[in-house]
Amino acid sequence: MSHVPSRVAWPSLRRSLVAILRGIRPDEAEPVVATLIEAGFEAIEIPLNSPDAFRSIASAVRLGGAGHYIGAGTVLTPDDVDRLAEVGGRLLVSPNVDASVLGRAASHGMVTMPGVFTPTEAFQAIAAGASALKFFPASVLGPSGVSAIRAVLPKDREIGVVGGVSEADFEGYAAVGVRTFGLGSSLYKPGMTVGEIRERADKAVLLYDRVCGLR
Repeated sequence: MSHVPSRVAWPSLRRSLVAILRGIRPDEAEPVVATLIEAGFEAIEIPLNSPDAFRSIASAVRLGGAGHYIGAGTVLTPDDVDRLAEVGGRLLVSPNVDASVLGRAASHGMVTMPGVFTPTEAFQAIAAGASALKFFPASVLGPSGVSAIRAVLPKDREIGVVGGVSEADFEGYAAVGVRTFGLGSSLYKPGMTVGEIRERADKAVLLYDRVCGLR
């Protein structure tokens, strides 16, 4: 019988905010990631459809500490998982549920958050050992849709919302028990200055802390 890796639990982050840096270039990675870490982000995702993504991830990993989870998004194959492990990535985010990808990630001790949209997909992800579930695109489901699906899921499974989500949505989702948010274009777009990113990051952290009672 083949060995099935045990599930890696979602980490206890002070702020369960995932910065999604889609399209970032390697020359931008260090200043942008340093800015986000300084602002209070503990989880950073660099999608693999970004230019030379593994190089950017390697740079980002060097800036993070033991309490930071830095890794890749749009991870589609076990080979990508292995490459992510080689550059020190600890976080794996995918748009779909692929048991081979999730199993390989668990064998490397990575935290995983695959994309789901239905109860069927959510339970498939749970069976495959996902650390957390990424409801995507969350803007289509909204808080009421996420809440309806969440009602049938294991209470201890972390739920994240990604896709069309900004700090303006924190309160609505928090009201139905969500505390993990993936912020993409509301936080970062290619070509933005570090100052613009810091301004958006500070706003997101302030509102997250207010909504989740950290301040």
